Amino acid sequence: MAAVATCGGDAGSVGSAVATASKSNVTSFQRRGPRASGTNDSSPRLVSITGTRPSVRNGQLLVSTGLPALDQLLGGGLAVGTVLLIEEDKYNIYSSLLFKYFLAEGIVSGHTLLVASANEDPANILQELPAPLLDDNCKKEFDEDVYNHKTPESNIKMKIAWRYQLLPKMEQIRPVSSSRFGHYYDTSKRIPQELIEASKWHGFFLPEKISSTLKVEPCSLTYGYIKLLQFIQNIIYEEGFDGSNPQKKQKNILRIGIQNLGSPLWGDDICCTENGDSSHSLTKFLYVLRGLLRTSLSACIITMPTHLIQNKAVIAHVTNLSDIVVGLESFIGSERETNPLYKDYHGLIHIRQIPRLNNLVCDESDVKDLALTACKAKNILSHHVQRKFSIKEPHFKELHTLKKIY
Repeated sequence: MAAVATCGGDAGSVGSAVATASKSNVTSFQRRGPRASGTNDSSPRLVSITGTRPSVRNGQLLVSTGLPALDQLLGGGLAVGTVLLIEEDKYNIYSSLLFKYFLAEGIVSGHTLLVASANEDPANILQELPAPLLDDNCKKEFDEDVYNHKTPESNIKMKIAWRYQLLPKMEQIRPVSSSRFGHYYDTSKRIPQELIEASKWHGFFLPEKISSTLKVEPCSLTYGYIKLLQFIQNIIYEEGFDGSNPQKKQKNILRIGIQNLGSPLWGDDICCTENGDSSHSLTKFLYVLRGLLRTSLSACIITMPTHLIQNKAVIAHVTNLSDIVVGLESFIGSERETNPLYKDYHGLIHIRQIPRLNNLVCDESDVKDLALTACKAKNILSHHVQRKFSIKEPHFKELHTLKKIY
């Protein structure tokens, strides 16, 4: 509402003053209408991207980690532009599962993958991803997407009413994906090969990037870290994940997975000596990586053998440079493996750090002790035993009192 006072002016000046006031003064009682160019300004502020949802707390765009129970602990999912650090268990069993769940969720959601490893070929990692467990509606949608992507246009027949068969067919432009946020996976089965072929992914295998005749110049970063940062930066800028060219293509999410970071395979010696020559190389890599993620539509998961790092100060710096830190503890080879109180569980999960995005403090769960379990469920129709990985609260009293025994 705007009030205009006139003192002996003509009607034309009054009309121009009202028009000027209505354009410039927009109050909380007045709804903004269409612009002068005719474009409507009532479009949603958040861009709809498959496999994402906004946070109910701060509006931050979230992606699923591939484990719904972990998404719930993190406040709904993994925020875009953040780093999730997984502290590996001693035998690298459950950290490898979480790593594969994150990548499999990206394929199911139609996101672009970037897989980096110094030990295993990224193509082999994708072949070992678990198969998603879909309900009837999601499975029907999934099968139709795969069929439309794989079958040539001339062989596709419309299975609808006869009067629609002569209508022109719409081109399949959306990725092979499921609209659900977060899925469960069966570790006893592998993801279908046609889904991997239909997805878009980039692989970084460190042995292929290192040449035998390479002359490495002295630098604060190891050669493996430098090449990986350059590779990630090129993918983000060339494919428009930084938002520099929003009209280039439909917006999508880049999921980055880095395996066994900080191990000697990456040329880092923090696991071998307490005061190595490259003790600050890992922290500088994480600092630059987080800067790239903050300005792009990407999310990163890193597995790191922190139990092998000799210098505890390096672990503290790595934790501060990560947004989320989750530690995994396996019962294999420990006294808890034979303890009857832990017979239904395979390990513990420790939430070390939760991100403080657009907040002064982070949310903390009332549950401090969480257990890992790989449950089995038999499908009555196919008689197939499904193996699912989940996080549960132990069903016994005061777990912290039991820690005193050990």
